[in-house]
Amino acid sequence: MLIEDIEPLLQSVRAGVEFIEVYGIETTPLPDDLLAACEKRGIPVRLLASAIANQVFKTEKKPKAFGIAKVPRPSRLEDLAEKSGDIVVLDGVKIVGNIGAIVRTAFALGASGIVLVDSDLGTIADRRLIRASRGYVFSLPIVLASRAEALSHFQDSGMRTMVFEADGDLTIGDLNGIDERVVLMFGSEKTGPSDAFSGSAAETVSIPMNPAAESLNVSVSAGIALHGRVHRNLATLPQA
Repeated sequence: MLIEDIEPLLQSVRAGVEFIEVYGIETTPLPDDLLAACEKRGIPVRLLASAIANQVFKTEKKPKAFGIAKVPRPSRLEDLAEKSGDIVVLDGVKIVGNIGAIVRTAFALGASGIVLVDSDLGTIADRRLIRASRGYVFSLPIVLASRAEALSHFQDSGMRTMVFEADGDLTIGDLNGIDERVVLMFGSEKTGPSDAFSGSAAETVSIPMNPAAESLNVSVSAGIALHGRVHRNLATLPQA
């Protein structure tokens, strides 16, 4: 897979992605932190002439650096059981920019994984998703699953499931007082969660907002929800 630009490269290296080589452009020095991270992991670094880079990237926007890496083993639903933080389920969320923003927020606020249902993505190594997540897509388990697989897994796990809807029984404030691990389910901004997920959830949650506003972007909703759980989730992270 191809990973482009400084920040996605740096976060991918730190996440343990297996790189074949990392390339910089001779006119743009690579930052010290990226060079140090590559040296620590034993990743070869080469500088390309600008003319070569222009041949490789035949577009106006060329990355300042890029790397060739092996696609990691796809995460599975079973991998989530080994973690302790909350899980985010995105049901029918297809805009890659939104998914990438949620990945970054989930990692920053201590969630232990994300399940993508009906996302139209074939792999988390999608170049758009790597770019949108700034490379954090490799820093936590992200599972591509069918709706039936996800429903069966969470029903069998016994985890407390919560779906976000306009008229929920709970509010964000209620989430802060829940000390157990939960599954936070979000649907697309236009259609909301599917009937299957809404019917399976133990509880519904809403975010208080101005009634004159139609809705919140799903990445904003997920960020608000995860911030309400941040003290619990960060406390469960392994200590470095």
